[in-house]
Amino acid sequence: MRSNRMGWGLLAPTLIILGIFGLLPFFYVIYVGFFDWNVFSAEVGRQFAGADNYRRLVFDEEFLGSVGRTLLFAFCVVTIEMILGFLLAQTLVRDFPGKAVFRTIYALPIMIAPIAVGATWKLLTIPGFGLLPYYLDKWFGIEYQLGSHSGQAFWTTVVMDVWHWTPFVTLTMLAGLTAIPKEPLEQAQVDGANRFQVLRFLTIPMMMPVIITTLFIRIMDALRVMDEVFLLTGGGPANATRYIGILIWRVVFPQTNYGYGSAMSLLVLYMTLVLAFLLFSVLSRVGKQNTSEK
Repeated sequence: MRSNRMGWGLLAPTLIILGIFGLLPFFYVIYVGFFDWNVFSAEVGRQFAGADNYRRLVFDEEFLGSVGRTLLFAFCVVTIEMILGFLLAQTLVRDFPGKAVFRTIYALPIMIAPIAVGATWKLLTIPGFGLLPYYLDKWFGIEYQLGSHSGQAFWTTVVMDVWHWTPFVTLTMLAGLTAIPKEPLEQAQVDGANRFQVLRFLTIPMMMPVIITTLFIRIMDALRVMDEVFLLTGGGPANATRYIGILIWRVVFPQTNYGYGSAMSLLVLYMTLVLAFLLFSVLSRVGKQNTSEK
């Protein structure tokens, strides 16, 4: 009993901070989501709106469009990052000259703050100044105009995110590969299995918990992308890169529509939790299968 009290006493400061800075704002957002509240409107104070904010979201074309763009963005970046990260981890698990130096340099992007990433790519993409427009025009004859071409703007944000977060995927995959026991792999090679068969029937199944966990983390991060894209494109041109995080920011701050912005945030949270639940179900199933096989 005494040890339990000491444990709760040690946890109390963390729980208090979590409650003040995590739970209280969350419940306040839920509360505000049921009101029509615009601080600069003619009507002073909060006006109770019930579920009207959520009903508006279902028919809001701008919101639905931003959700679709965000899902497409998340699908593109996560797919590319998982494939590249796994292939690079397969390379880094082997020894080669300069491996330690390469791994250190390769991991640098994940140490850079997203706002700094957006600023760096902003400089790289300025027409007449940035390296990207210059070499695209010189080598491929492509006229790069980030501010007027929606396709270029979208894929630039994809490439920027891939550059920023592929090292994270690579390091997690590398940790998983180094933790795999070598005996089954060596036994399969002795039995005549080629590299592809070893990869398909041994390496990937044993890596599935790491793969799904990394996939879970990256999907959650991709769905809430905001700061680096906002600094690079501002959500433009038009609505090409106005992902859900940027749209919520525009509704809450420039438009000061706190009730509608809170409803948006909660609906996006619900969508994220559904995806998280699906991924957790898959992860639990894979873990149970691995346990039963052992």
